[in-house]
Amino acid sequence: MLKQFLPSVIQHSDGADIYVADNASSDNSVAIVNNLFPHVKIIQNLKNEGYAKGYNNALKHIDADVFCLLNSDVEVTSNWLTPIFLEYKNNISTDIIQPKILDFKNKSLFEYAGAGGGFIDKYGYAYCRGRIFESIEKDMSQYNDTAPVFWASGACFFIKKSTFKALNGFDDTYFAHFEEIDLCWRAFNAGFTTTYVGTSTVYHVGGATLHAGHPKKTYLNFRNSLFTITKNAKGFLLGIIFIRLVLDGIAALKFLFDLKFAHFMAIIKAHLVYYVHLPRLLKIRQQLPTRKNYYQTKSIVWFYYIKNQKKF
Repeated sequence: MLKQFLPSVIQHSDGADIYVADNASSDNSVAIVNNLFPHVKIIQNLKNEGYAKGYNNALKHIDADVFCLLNSDVEVTSNWLTPIFLEYKNNISTDIIQPKILDFKNKSLFEYAGAGGGFIDKYGYAYCRGRIFESIEKDMSQYNDTAPVFWASGACFFIKKSTFKALNGFDDTYFAHFEEIDLCWRAFNAGFTTTYVGTSTVYHVGGATLHAGHPKKTYLNFRNSLFTITKNAKGFLLGIIFIRLVLDGIAALKFLFDLKFAHFMAIIKAHLVYYVHLPRLLKIRQQLPTRKNYYQTKSIVWFYYIKNQKKF
């Protein structure tokens, strides 16, 4: 991934310092960077502690006004940083930014992880402008705007250093998946803003670490979604979690009927682990601010599966 995608970052990122945060890799990634890209700085973590703690550790070593957290499977485009710089310059209240994320494998389509900026429904299910569940929109310039969104994708995630520090970074317990949504939700509750800038474009392979069919991805997504809504959602939490229990149960049964037993067990495990962590999460909830109106759509499941509306 580094050999394929780091050259585009180097070529098109004038005015930015480039770092590779190595999460205790077991291949020859560090040697490749040293040999092929000697001007790129390397930060080596002692252990692979996932996206969340991996970035928390690495960013302590970087002095910058703005961080861009960029996956190693992302191709950037010419002048991709210019609209981002302008947004930060023209709107001092902007804290977090996501560019347009298209699919590297089919560049006419939005990419699953972020697309045209993210939102969440009342029950903690995430969706995007350009992607709802498995339905992906074609890029027809419909999201070439600059607009407020609820969350930005961790595949290409800009954040002010001061904001990242104020929020105490990512939640280390997430390891991977949903940690950026949790951070953006905490940012929203604390009064920070997240913006989508559609005049900047990147192409994301997606699933390079865990592909969509991997049961660990299912486990982390369901578990971390439950963690996130418990910590951050304003309202009657017991009612929200009960609805989630029902909807997640339906999802688990669908996996079972499709003979995807590993995914069925991943959802069961996600809920069991969630209940173990519930006392800790409720304690965190008491310490964090919460705000109403975090969702635009009450139930994206109803919108998508019952009303059969597949586009944002």
